Amino acid sequence: MNTFNANWLRVELHLHTAASADSLVTPQNLVKHCQQVGINRVAITDHNCIKGALAAHALAPELVIVGEEIETTQGELLGYFMTEPIPPGLEPMQVIQRLRDQGALISVSHPFDRIRSAQWTEAQLLAITPHVDAIEIFNARCLSNHPNQQAAAFAQAHGLPGTVGSDAHSLVEVGRATLLMPPFEGAAEFLLALKHAQPQTRLSPAHVHFYSTYAKLVKRLKK
Repeated sequence: MNTFNANWLRVELHLHTAASADSLVTPQNLVKHCQQVGINRVAITDHNCIKGALAAHALAPELVIVGEEIETTQGELLGYFMTEPIPPGLEPMQVIQRLRDQGALISVSHPFDRIRSAQWTEAQLLAITPHVDAIEIFNARCLSNHPNQQAAAFAQAHGLPGTVGSDAHSLVEVGRATLLMPPFEGAAEFLLALKHAQPQTRLSPAHVHFYSTYAKLVKRLKK
């Protein structure tokens, strides 16, 4: 039976701010919201940049993990505990090496979700599996649970721990997929705690994707 202690942390590991082209959420509002809804640690993983994460970290360093969702020439990777941004369009192993060089941890974003523009094939996943720390086994923005179930089965088959995330692009999505984890400080302790983490997950309704479309439209009109 799964058990956890009262001092365990509620952790969000995949969400976006206005530093992403498809979100309007300011770092300030995101930090405030996470504090209000009882999220103890949050990894901000904007698309191909870390400026939103750095801004939020400056406001609440005890809350924010600096991360990035990086588009490779194949699928996307999530970096955690980052200090330098990584540009899009590099080969997966180039991204992995750059993440390792800065002491970051690596998870694979929504690896079996076929509606995403950037997709992994199973052969590509197998090639990088020995070089990553985790697999995202639940993404709340998937339209069904099937891709998440595939990811969870893949992670288990290859002995990798799982991360989960709301993939929130709006405040209403925050907290849809979190982990209850033992307390940790830094990347090494996080990885140890991840092995004991307990997911609390639910899919977001399909209409949340319109928040991304709306954000893109607003930003386009402002140019």
